[in-house]
Amino acid sequence: MIDWVSDLLFWIVFGAILFSLRRQRIVWTVGALALLLLFNQFFTPGFFHIQLLDGHFYGSRIDVLNQGAKVMLLSLGMVLVIATGGVDLSVGAVMAISAAVSSRLLVTEHQPPGLAIAIALVISVLAGAWNGLLVAGVGIQPIIATLVLMVAGRGIAQLITEGQIINFLDPTMVYLGNGHLFALPFTLTLVLVMLVLTLLLVRRTALGLFIESVGDNDEASRYSGINARQVKFFVYTFSGLCAGLAGLVACSNIKSADANNIGLYLELDAILAVVVGGTSLQGGRFYLVGAVVGALFIQTLTTTLYARNVSSDVSPVPKALVIIGVCLFESELFRARLAQVFRPLGRILKPLSSRIPQKSFTAPRHDAPKS
Repeated sequence: MIDWVSDLLFWIVFGAILFSLRRQRIVWTVGALALLLLFNQFFTPGFFHIQLLDGHFYGSRIDVLNQGAKVMLLSLGMVLVIATGGVDLSVGAVMAISAAVSSRLLVTEHQPPGLAIAIALVISVLAGAWNGLLVAGVGIQPIIATLVLMVAGRGIAQLITEGQIINFLDPTMVYLGNGHLFALPFTLTLVLVMLVLTLLLVRRTALGLFIESVGDNDEASRYSGINARQVKFFVYTFSGLCAGLAGLVACSNIKSADANNIGLYLELDAILAVVVGGTSLQGGRFYLVGAVVGALFIQTLTTTLYARNVSSDVSPVPKALVIIGVCLFESELFRARLAQVFRPLGRILKPLSSRIPQKSFTAPRHDAPKS
């Protein structure tokens, strides 16, 4: 009974949110997420079940939020990079570097956890600044500049860990990815704090306008007095910070630093999350909340596929098909052409409906003559 009532309340709230977003671009992403959740409601037993143990919430939906935190954090930095017309392929490697640095300082060098975390974030910021220097300072194409660190970054992480998997049990480090705050995973708090800070940074200052201007027309923005190089340098540096946080969460989840696997292919999920969230790869206007919802959608889709016993080797195929479908419905051109395709069907049904006797659907008037 309690589960039934909680599910009903969940869908009422979700429906209200979806209705309020009906005129927004993000409505297609939220709608796709709703369909995915609705599928799990009927076909995945126990997906909506949430229980409270030792003051903490547990369940599949909680796991989606916890496991999706890494892609959400990456998407916050990636959306700003893509808004300038660039792309950051190195975020997965920066995650590995962050995990390697923090674990090495914590275990091998016996440094306090606070210092290890701080140094790992500083190194991640420097890695992002390196990308920004290559893109904004030297003028290298973003996909090439970040590909350099994507390839070399894991090698650097392997050098830091000396090719070993470093395990740790420090309570502070473990808390980052496994702790709880207000009965919810602490990773969700990290995402919300970073989302609010990013929103304040780009929507309460002129920086957001500068980013969209640079992405829309780099040359015109320079002529209008905007320092495009500084804007690009900042977004890549910020992307490095977000990747560093995601790397700390990733190594905390498994209580070890695996430089070969942490963050592997997550840069692709981050890019997909941004695109599904409504931001164009060509740059210009961006949607921060849309990127986070896109990351949540991708994680829900991944969890759904695993719950249906779809192999991890096969899951990218249906995952790609669903994402393509969502992206197509976000396109106004596709929706317009789809309407043209189904327009002849409406012309066929209209004559058929006119042949149906109307009096079979209308009640006789009280003053109608009797036959």
